Amino acid sequence: MAEFTRVIVGVSGSARSAAVLQRAAAEAARRGAELVPVIAWTPVGGEQVYRTHPCPSLAKEWEKAARARLDEVFTDVFGGYPAGLAVTPVVIRGEAGPSLLQVADRADDVLVIGAGRRGKLRRLFSGEVARHVLAHARCAVTAVPAEAKLPTSRRGKLELVKAA
Repeated sequence: MAEFTRVIVGVSGSARSAAVLQRAAAEAARRGAELVPVIAWTPVGGEQVYRTHPCPSLAKEWEKAARARLDEVFTDVFGGYPAGLAVTPVVIRGEAGPSLLQVADRADDVLVIGAGRRGKLRRLFSGEVARHVLAHARCAVTAVPAEAKLPTSRRGKLELVKAA
């Protein structure tokens, strides 16, 4: 079995992305790999609107807000960045799918994503990031099912579970 040196995971702040983050952190801990959480952001209105009306100070604020959201997700899921786990957060400007693939650019990476939702109607309106990643990834991809349950502690916070 190939050993992965980095486990890359997309973070959005949704309840589903918390399950994906938990799975990625457990995988990184199990393999002794670096965890690389990625949060992608785009200007409000999209890149085309921003190009016609650029505002660098506003773009810096949006990037700062994305960084704060990433920190908030780790606080919600683990109570902060997990001790004993190498974590390198990445904030990137761009659409989620291509941004994840830009970061997961090594053959020894593993990219952890949500598997999307079941049902024909739901697939029409969700899962585009998963489909893009699965179609274009050049590294191993682990898809976490929508029904994944998260282990919680007695305090109600999610805990990083090291697999044996």
